[in-house]
Amino acid sequence: MTRIARYAWFTLVFNMGVILLGALVRATGSGAGCGRSWPTCQGQVLPELSGSTAVEYTHRAASGVALVLVAILVVWVWRQVPSGEPARTGGVLSLISIVGEALIGAMIVLAEWVADDASIARVVAVPMHLVNTLFLLASLTLTAFWLSGGGRLSPRSHPTIWKWVIAGGVAIVLLAATGAVTALADTLFPKNGSGLADTGEAHFLTDLRIVHPILAVAAASIGWWVSGRVAGPRSRAGNALPLLVGLMLISGSLNIVLGVPVWMQLVHLLLADTLWIAYVLASAQALEVSAGVVQPA
Repeated sequence: MTRIARYAWFTLVFNMGVILLGALVRATGSGAGCGRSWPTCQGQVLPELSGSTAVEYTHRAASGVALVLVAILVVWVWRQVPSGEPARTGGVLSLISIVGEALIGAMIVLAEWVADDASIARVVAVPMHLVNTLFLLASLTLTAFWLSGGGRLSPRSHPTIWKWVIAGGVAIVLLAATGAVTALADTLFPKNGSGLADTGEAHFLTDLRIVHPILAVAAASIGWWVSGRVAGPRSRAGNALPLLVGLMLISGSLNIVLGVPVWMQLVHLLLADTLWIAYVLASAQALEVSAGVVQPA
């Protein structure tokens, strides 16, 4: 594997870590730790780090590093990869999506859709942020795939597989969006130790909790079947999909039984991101024309 390919995979993994930090900010209610200040924290480049401020500042700092890593990747790709190669497109899309991450994050902070805010605007912004995050992960995954010798994608050469790829992708994105709303509800309206909602809750978010588990079971049933049609026999990512779907169901169930602890939310999110990356890789392998096209230094 070339240096640039290893760097691309490292950038992808680093961004997964940043995503987990973002979930930690939401789950611990630390979104207001830096106040209504962006990109500085409480109006300072380096504020006093304690409590929610430390959590939020750590996420912001890691996000800044992630932005720099992606920018370096794009410059490196455009210097090393020949014109017309798909890795260039992947790099540009990665940069666009991570800038989008920063802008959405800034909007959430400046509008104060953080901490205990339960407005409809926040309910809309949270899944929108997550969808953009999935686009970022997909762009970085495809860029790393192409830099590692993956071939161009040709949906026209695989029309049936392409339809299943689109259907599966849309299903995963919708499922993830409902999961983001459920996670927000769990943060704003914590459950008791038995995993049941506390009495007296009247906010509409509490009624939406049931949507995600129902969709998860339905999507898992369909996903096991679809993965067999999308993944090729030699696709490690494709072969891992049924296992990841099963782990997602188990972790989701444990999340509810244990009363949605923060650490279990992070495990569930990590599995979800891994599932999405595996799905993108399996789809790319199923749709590629040939391998070994790009071999930059």
